[in-house]
Amino acid sequence: MQRGNSAASRDIAFHLHPYSNARQLERQGELLVTEGKGVRVKDEAGKEYLEGCAGLWCASLGFGEERLIEAAARQMRKLSFYHSFHHKSHDVVGELAERLVGMMPVKMSHAFFNNSGSEANDTAVKIVWYYNNARGRPRKKKIIARFKSYHGVTVASASLSGLPNNHRQFDLPIANIRHTDCPHHYRFAHAGESEEDFATRLAENLDLMIQREDPETVAAFIAEPVMGAGGVVVPPRTYYEKIQKVLKKHDVLFIADEVITGFGRTGKMFGTETFDLKPDIVTVAKALSSAYLPISATVVSEPIYQALADESDKIGVFAHGYTYSGHPVCCAVALETLKIYEERDIIGHVQKVAPRLQNGLRQRFANHPLVGEIRGLGLVAGVELVADKATKAPFDPSQGAGNILTAEINKHGLILRQIGDAQAFAPPLVISEGEIDEMLDRFGKGLDDTMARLSPRQRASLRA
Repeated sequence: MQRGNSAASRDIAFHLHPYSNARQLERQGELLVTEGKGVRVKDEAGKEYLEGCAGLWCASLGFGEERLIEAAARQMRKLSFYHSFHHKSHDVVGELAERLVGMMPVKMSHAFFNNSGSEANDTAVKIVWYYNNARGRPRKKKIIARFKSYHGVTVASASLSGLPNNHRQFDLPIANIRHTDCPHHYRFAHAGESEEDFATRLAENLDLMIQREDPETVAAFIAEPVMGAGGVVVPPRTYYEKIQKVLKKHDVLFIADEVITGFGRTGKMFGTETFDLKPDIVTVAKALSSAYLPISATVVSEPIYQALADESDKIGVFAHGYTYSGHPVCCAVALETLKIYEERDIIGHVQKVAPRLQNGLRQRFANHPLVGEIRGLGLVAGVELVADKATKAPFDPSQGAGNILTAEINKHGLILRQIGDAQAFAPPLVISEGEIDEMLDRFGKGLDDTMARLSPRQRASLRA
C-alpha cells in the first residue's frame, strides 16, 4: 500500500497493530474509524457502520455517552492522577472498590485495580501463588485453563489462553499452566452424547487430570462463564455444577473470568449469576467503564485477602501493583458507568431485547446453507460457518470463508468480531430492538453475498 498523508497511511507506516497480520495490513489497508455515537461508528470517508461487537465486547453504553465524558473531565480537573502505593490513596478508588465488592454475586472482600483484562488475570495468577505460599503450600501452584479459552496477552494470561496463536513464537505457555477440555458440545461431543453426558465426561476428565498432576500441586481453575474469543461457547447443561464439585473435592480455587460477561452481557449482572458459580476470585474489565478508559479489577474473597494481608505483614509488603492501578479518572468513569447501569436498568433492557437477537438469529439463519451452529444468550451470540451442515465439516482455511463474510458484512455497514469462520455478536447493551433488526438485516445480506462469492464447486457441495 502506497504511503501518503492520510490518517490510514500514517497509521500503517508507524503503528504496530495488535492482533493483525502486518504484511496483509500493508497490502490491503485498514478500516479507520474516526467517529462514534450510540451503536454506530463512522470511518474516515464518512461511511456509517453498526458496531455489532461493541468495539471489542466492551463499549456497553455505546459511543459518545456524555455523562461518562463529563465524569472524566470533572475528575481530571479535580485530581488528574494519584497512586495507591506505599499506604497512599485517593477518594475515588475506595468508593469504586466498595461499590464493586458490594455488587459481586458471591461474597467478596477486596478489589485490586489493573488496567486491562489481561492484567486482571495476570494479577489473579500472582495472587493465587502468593496465597498458597502464605498458607505454607509452595507446591500448590498449577493453574488449569481450557482449550479455546481466552484470558489475555501478558506472559501469564496468554499462557492461560487455550489458543495456539497466543503461544506460537512467543515461547509460551510458561510452567505450571495446564489445559483441559473445551466445553463446546457442537464440536467436541461424541455422536449421540447429550449435553449432560458431555458435561459429565468433561468433569471426569478434569478430575483425572488433577489426580495425575497431584492435587497438592494444583492451585486454581480459571474459566470464562461464556467463552468469548474462543468462539462464543456457551457451556452445556450441568457443566459448571459438575466442574465445581471437582474443584471443591481437590481444594482448587475457582477464578471466574468475567472480563466479557460482567455487567449485563448474559442478561444478568454477572455470568457468575447466570450459571450459579461460586468463585474465589472474579476478574472484570471492559464494561466496568464501558471501555471509555482502561480499568480492570481482580476481586478476591475474604480468606484470600486475610492470607495476603498476613503475609504482607510478615514479609513487609504485598509487592504488586501498577503506576495506573486505580487511576482516579478511570475510577470516576467506572463509577459513573455503574450508576448508569442502575439508573437506566440496563439489565432489564438487556433481558427485554435479548430475545430479539437470539430468536432472530435462529429463525432467520439456522437453515442457511453456510450456517452450522448459532449459539449464545443475552446479548452475546456466535454464528459458525461450515462447509457441510450434515457432517459439521469446517471450510478449509485456505478458502477464507470467514474473511469473505467479514468483508461482505463490512460492505453492508456492519462490524462484528471474526473468530476464524465464526462471527461474534456482542452489541452495545443499549441497542434497541429496531437496531437489532437492522443488524440482522445487514448480516443476512452479507451472508448471502458470501454464498454468491464462493466458487461453483463450493456452492455445489453445500447444496448437496
